[in-house]
Amino acid sequence: MPGPDPTPKTPFDALTEPDHPVGERAAHHDPGTDEYVAQIKETAEKLLRDRAGRGDVKLLATAIRELRYCLKVFAGYRGRRKVTVFGSARTRPDHPAFKAAEEFGRKIVADGWMVITGAGGGIMEAGHLGAGRDHSFGLNILLPFEQSANPVVHGDPKLMTLRYFFTRKLMFIKESDAVVLFPGGFGTHDEAFEALTLVQTGKSHLFPVVLVDEPGGTYWRAWDRFIREQLHDRGYISPADMSLYTVTDSVDAAVAAVTDFYRVYHSMRYVRGHLLLRLQTPLADAQLAEIRRDFADILAGGTFEQVGALPEEANEPTLAALPRLRFRFDRHKIGRLRQLVDRINAAG
Repeated sequence: MPGPDPTPKTPFDALTEPDHPVGERAAHHDPGTDEYVAQIKETAEKLLRDRAGRGDVKLLATAIRELRYCLKVFAGYRGRRKVTVFGSARTRPDHPAFKAAEEFGRKIVADGWMVITGAGGGIMEAGHLGAGRDHSFGLNILLPFEQSANPVVHGDPKLMTLRYFFTRKLMFIKESDAVVLFPGGFGTHDEAFEALTLVQTGKSHLFPVVLVDEPGGTYWRAWDRFIREQLHDRGYISPADMSLYTVTDSVDAAVAAVTDFYRVYHSMRYVRGHLLLRLQTPLADAQLAEIRRDFADILAGGTFEQVGALPEEANEPTLAALPRLRFRFDRHKIGRLRQLVDRINAAG
């Protein structure tokens, strides 16, 4: 895969850094790891001062413990892109959707990726079967009824078992460079809408969301029709928001939708009110002129310019050589931002 470390995990606060007035900007201080740990300790001590209830403190303690362990596990694989695969735990091995998920896992791993699932059966097991144990992560959940990990990841060091859905869901998104969904129930729709909401509101990094039917299937096509007729046509989402997801019944098209997203685009970060798109290769002058012409509507002022790494990005040295497209972004237009990334990738 081209370029330096393909999976820089920029903290969410760096992705959504608020604009600082000029007077505050010079005094803005980005704490180091030691200072953040001190903040965690101070907050924990305040729980005693607040006379917080045992249940509340237990929730916080468990969440922090779970997140710390998950971060430790994923830290060893920062150099690999990862895709989270969602879908029904009830899908049988002889179902076409199971076979499609298995094929997807096999083909995406062949392109250098790793696969994250909820570690259960059905589509989750299918994704892991295709990916193989060495390329699979499992984020299992403790439920009132037993949900054991599937045989592919059972006993593997990359299997994590969590008590809370919210910590599990955070890790699914934070550690992923793409989300791919096969047919499923309430949980699958929950994950689909959460992924789209986080992207649409700018609360996560930009990543592809791909909804995959079995060959000739209509599950996600019917979902897409609902989105268009009931959300888009009623004005609940903008026309550009339709660019935030892809529907297909082809495994090859699903793999391409994931991998092509990073053909030229690499990652993003906000620095001092500017959005930086880090790219694998610089834009030609003609491409930059075209972007300035066709995407002026997403600017909150100024224009698009190509720059090198900024001093504020010194904590990501593996990305220092990448060219940047810098601009002041109107954050109401994430759908158009996705269209800009698609344009950049198509040019590449």
